Amino acid sequence: MPRREFLGRTAATAVAVAAGSTLAKAQGGASKGRLGVGFIGCGGRSGSHFQMVSKLRGEMKMPVDIVACCDAYRPRLEKRKQQYEIKNGYRSHKDLLADPAVDVVCIATPDHQHASQALDAVKAGKHVYCEKPISHWSQFEATRELADAVAASKVAFVCGTQALSDPAWKQMKELIKAGAIGQPIQAEVGFFRVGDWGERKMRIDDPNAKPGPDLDWEAFLAPDRTKVPFSVDRYFRWRLFSDYAGGPVTDLYPHSLTPVVDMLDLGFPELVAGIGSISRYPYELRSVPDSFQLIAQYPKGFSLSMTGTQGNDFQTTPRRGAGQRCPVIRGWDGSLYISEDNREIICRSTQGSPRKKGIEKFPIQGGEDNTLLWKNLIDCALEGRQDTWSPMDLAFRTQTLLQMAMAGHMQGKMVRFDPARRDMVI
Repeated sequence: MPRREFLGRTAATAVAVAAGSTLAKAQGGASKGRLGVGFIGCGGRSGSHFQMVSKLRGEMKMPVDIVACCDAYRPRLEKRKQQYEIKNGYRSHKDLLADPAVDVVCIATPDHQHASQALDAVKAGKHVYCEKPISHWSQFEATRELADAVAASKVAFVCGTQALSDPAWKQMKELIKAGAIGQPIQAEVGFFRVGDWGERKMRIDDPNAKPGPDLDWEAFLAPDRTKVPFSVDRYFRWRLFSDYAGGPVTDLYPHSLTPVVDMLDLGFPELVAGIGSISRYPYELRSVPDSFQLIAQYPKGFSLSMTGTQGNDFQTTPRRGAGQRCPVIRGWDGSLYISEDNREIICRSTQGSPRKKGIEKFPIQGGEDNTLLWKNLIDCALEGRQDTWSPMDLAFRTQTLLQMAMAGHMQGKMVRFDPARRDMVI
């Protein structure tokens, strides 16, 4: 073999070996180039994620397998194990994270458990899909710690805000970058619907359930919730309680606000005011609002308002998704919004704009598909990338806004953000 050809083949082999090594690291040690997915939480929301990962493996032929699941409530755990023929079932998320077959975790547990479980997963070197909100409204420090941990890691991370799979927001982001509306100055967002369905009127799996071999109450309260006596309402209808949820401001508003924070590349707000109320659903146990309004001031004169209620579904702009009002983005030279038929992005120039006054229309290139958000995570994990569509950095900036609003509501005060300390000031 000629020397030049030999050296060329040797170099090619070295590159291939290095690439294979990099891929293996990106896969977290997955054997044969496949990724094992473990599910933390086997309740109602997780069912959709089981279906999507199954679709990735089946219809979309992606190299993923469901290899493990865990839940503090044994009946749920056993149901998912049987439904998806899962061999490894755990009662503790830490035991699942110790399973070498698990490369990616899906976190679909109550809000107050998200940040600590996601942090444990990142420290274990697992890629993460974590349901929104990324943390409880009272856990700002935990949110910041998780953001720092993800930034220092090599894992791919997605916060499950499925609106980020909608190409409409990516198109609007590109138009804003291209200067279509000039300097942005204001965003108006909303979320309206009638009903507590799917949020706080959750069914009780077993009214006779109690702590013991089949139900780990301490695990539910961990890591930082007040130790209170067990009740089936707190365990199964946890969205009613401000100890474990935040009502629409953190449960629903991430769907509407995250795309706006992303398309405008917003950092942390300077000042936030939040006002919530129980306007239509005064259940006896309820401590979270069903209606919530917030306004935020950002640097460079930009402001954002978000209004919504679960007591009325009238909207002045079209909706994309369940209850999400399409945003209106205003700038010096024009405004961006969605057409009434929900098929086009409209750019309307303002009077006095350097652009020719008038209306331009841009067809929307598809719709929301949460399976594609999952595919994006898997692609990044396989390729050793961290540039997911819904990254932790974006979730941190959005959740900080919502946490400031909720803190203001709870204490009846305006809330400021100190950029030097990276902390809220009430």
